[in-house]
Amino acid sequence: MTPLRMTFAALGLSAFSSLALAAGNPLSVHVLNLENGLPSPGINVTLERHVGQNWQPLAQGTTNEQGRIAELFPANKPFEAGEYRVVFKTGEYFEKTKHETFFPEIPVIFKVEQTDQHYHIPLLLSPYGFSTYRGS
Repeated sequence: MTPLRMTFAALGLSAFSSLALAAGNPLSVHVLNLENGLPSPGINVTLERHVGQNWQPLAQGTTNEQGRIAELFPANKPFEAGEYRVVFKTGEYFEKTKHETFFPEIPVIFKVEQTDQHYHIPLLLSPYGFSTYRGS
């Protein structure tokens, strides 16, 4: 299977399995390493909410062996409309895997308008580039 086909297959499985994994939590993330087509375990991720002029820390987690955090939003807080930021600590991950990277961290800022929906943020990662989108 070509690397491109592996990537598309992984993305398809990601979308399907994320629904089952995050049924009770409004926010999940997934990191896939585009260099080798594999999940990226061990990436530290923080979640913050924009309040006034500042970012308020809400939660943190580490991606599992599948490169996922299925429940990133804290269970004891209401999911409110507003701006949020997920920060992927990619520099730490690449240092552990003995790779150089141009991006020591990747912040993804997103807006929540419909609090009854699930928000899934996949990160497609390589040492010198990345892509992200709103999954479901």
